[in-house]
Amino acid sequence: MLSYVVRRLVIGFGVLFVASILVFILVAESGNPLANLLQNPLIKESTIDQREIELGLNRPLFARYWTWITHVVQGQFGRDTAGTPVGPQLQAHMVVTLRMVIAATVISIFLAIIVGLITALHRGKFLDQGFTIMNFVFLAAPVFVVGLLLKEYVAVPIDQHFGGNALPTLGDSSPTDVGGFFNNIPDYAKHMFLPTLTLIIASYASWAIYSRSSLLDVLDSDYVRFARAKGISPRRVLLRHTLRNALIPFTTVVALDFAAILGGAVVTETIYGWDGLGRWFVNGVNNNDINTTLAYLLFTATLVILFNLAADIVYGFLDPRIRYE
Repeated sequence: MLSYVVRRLVIGFGVLFVASILVFILVAESGNPLANLLQNPLIKESTIDQREIELGLNRPLFARYWTWITHVVQGQFGRDTAGTPVGPQLQAHMVVTLRMVIAATVISIFLAIIVGLITALHRGKFLDQGFTIMNFVFLAAPVFVVGLLLKEYVAVPIDQHFGGNALPTLGDSSPTDVGGFFNNIPDYAKHMFLPTLTLIIASYASWAIYSRSSLLDVLDSDYVRFARAKGISPRRVLLRHTLRNALIPFTTVVALDFAAILGGAVVTETIYGWDGLGRWFVNGVNNNDINTTLAYLLFTATLVILFNLAADIVYGFLDPRIRYE
């Protein structure tokens, strides 16, 4: 198993290296970070030249990439257009976003597996039909529509019933809260509820539909029928033979969809006014901030690669044959 994990790690680092090159080229060619200065007639040409040297724009593309990637390996992401270090900003916004994304991903996976089991075991019955209709409705709803509907028809009635700001719809925490992370957990949970629920609805539906389809394929397979014919208990057949094999393709779908969850987080943070990675990235793009944009894209690429690496490791546990391929 260890050699299998090591091989996957080596492949993951190779993919990340290629991704860093593509990300740098795309960002470098997407716009001029000095555009605002060039459009201002009051700015002297010497000032623009000095700023160009500071950003390294007077150097060849490959030299700029090499300088950037060597600094990134050392944990230095440069400075934004305002001269503030990007690294501490990335860390602060990362904490805000990941607590929502991780919670939404874990809950969505468990819900999708449970609902997939229920609908597969009650194929064609009322429960199956009801969940299927609900899943397709959730699947068709855009993230921003779900977020706005939850704010209007969930948060507002609850606030009116309980009074005050019972279910916050703006920000990731209350500005008056002090005392450290653990003391503020209730406040964080309260602010997380609606944004996390929005992401869950956006991602859970497709996973539940695929989970049902995968489980039905396994339930109809010959080896499951053979296990039942041998007199193995239904519970053992379900857990050991059916669910375990159905989770292999399900894991692939979840790993591939993780990038979509990060994309949904950008929209969700905009709707609920979270000061996370998504909002930070949008501001960086609007300001032609190269280092901010590069830091966000490289971080999200790293997350996607790590999530797929985790999926590869899960494959090895679900099907031992994969370790030796």
